[in-house]
Amino acid sequence: MNELSVSRFIAAPPEKVWDVLANRQEEWWCPAPWKVRLDKQDKRVGGACDMTMLGPDGEEMPNRGIYLEWDEGRRFVTTDAMTEGFVPAEPFMVGTWEIGPATEDGVAGTRYTASARHWSEEARRNHEEMGFVEGWEACAAQLANICEGESG
Repeated sequence: MNELSVSRFIAAPPEKVWDVLANRQEEWWCPAPWKVRLDKQDKRVGGACDMTMLGPDGEEMPNRGIYLEWDEGRRFVTTDAMTEGFVPAEPFMVGTWEIGPATEDGVAGTRYTASARHWSEEARRNHEEMGFVEGWEACAAQLANICEGESG
């Protein structure tokens, strides 16, 4: 399936994690010191999912795509294979971000999982070599820090 994924337990209720995951992406989406600018977010199937990643040295990496799925409170799926209006684009991946209730070591919280599916083994390998695991784990840690810091 040419998939890469990361998963993390977050010691905060699913409602809190979903709120931060879906509504506060500027705070966790890119590994620091990178940031994200949300250019257009239309949170529905076929809606625009346009953002620009901003590097510490002025780098700008536009990411244009659409939502393939929006399941409020549970998961969303995006792709860059199309842009708003179902206009074909150069595909890189299909991304999925999902949460669900979980308990670890007697602590109730949330299991967060993010994955990227690629069109080819080569694309998957390239994404992995770009630092997928380290980068997406850093984002998961930033998400967890916000949720856990505010859940008391």
